[in-house]
Amino acid sequence: MLTRRTISLALPLSLPAALASPAWGADSFQRFLNGVRAEARNAGISATTLNRALNGLQPNQKVLERYRHQPEFTMTWAQYRALVVTDQRAVTGRAAWQQNAALIRAVVSRYGVDGPVIVGIWGLESSFGQKMGDFNVVEALATLSWEGRRAAFFRGELMAALRILDSGDIAPGRMTGSYAGAMGQPQFMPSSYLRYAVDFEGHGRRDIWTSKADTLGSIANYLARSGWRVGSGWGEQITVPPGFDASLAGRDRPRAVSEWARMGVRRFDGRALPSSSLQAAVLLPDGAQGEAFFAYPNFAAIRRYNPSDFYAIAVGLIGDSVVA
Repeated sequence: MLTRRTISLALPLSLPAALASPAWGADSFQRFLNGVRAEARNAGISATTLNRALNGLQPNQKVLERYRHQPEFTMTWAQYRALVVTDQRAVTGRAAWQQNAALIRAVVSRYGVDGPVIVGIWGLESSFGQKMGDFNVVEALATLSWEGRRAAFFRGELMAALRILDSGDIAPGRMTGSYAGAMGQPQFMPSSYLRYAVDFEGHGRRDIWTSKADTLGSIANYLARSGWRVGSGWGEQITVPPGFDASLAGRDRPRAVSEWARMGVRRFDGRALPSSSLQAAVLLPDGAQGEAFFAYPNFAAIRRYNPSDFYAIAVGLIGDSVVA
């Protein structure tokens, strides 16, 4: 899923003079909103919804600053792991797992997705619902669509957000998320919400902001529709033998686990790998001298949520930690 982590990279560090002018910006923004209203009405969105969502809207300077000032740096896997796969997150995750055990079992039963990976995504995306962002999603998306650097993408997400509001799932004032429009506890972009969010709780609306049932069900639905197979796991940390040929690593070079075992690959705790035909790719996220992992076929389903090996490995490790 395209989230706040994948939306932009190289951006200028200051606003162009034209955008810094309040008078020019206000007039331009209102013309932009008039176009949005016309497009939305043609798509069948009610005038009432548009008035509630768009009346009084102004460009959000904080959104522009956050979007334009994103840091440009390369983080190693070791740095990323230390940042997101923390002991505190494991402790919080184990408590969340215990408190929601019956719900997690019900979600697993319905969608055929393993509980740890669901909780791993929940933990990494919003710290188990504790950090969802407090930006008005319509305002943020309108600001970024008007700003123009990725106008088509953000305008599409804005129209999706308006359709969500028109369905009655959430009120405009409660539709909050990141500065780039990722929403609620799973941090779905609006288009992903329309495709994957579910009313697991059965209350007549899909509430990924306050309903744990809808949140976990929606994450599971996303993974199930991305090809997750229950019981196969995401992967695991491993050790490779001295002199291991790093050219054999990579998601596009899977082999049977039994074949890797014959090459000297072992479990991280030193135990021998099982004799298995399960396909696994070796990942070396920090190169030959760093940590090594197996990626099983389910790994691809996590990468559909966020197309980053770092992200997918971290989700797996966080999920494993909550049931350790």
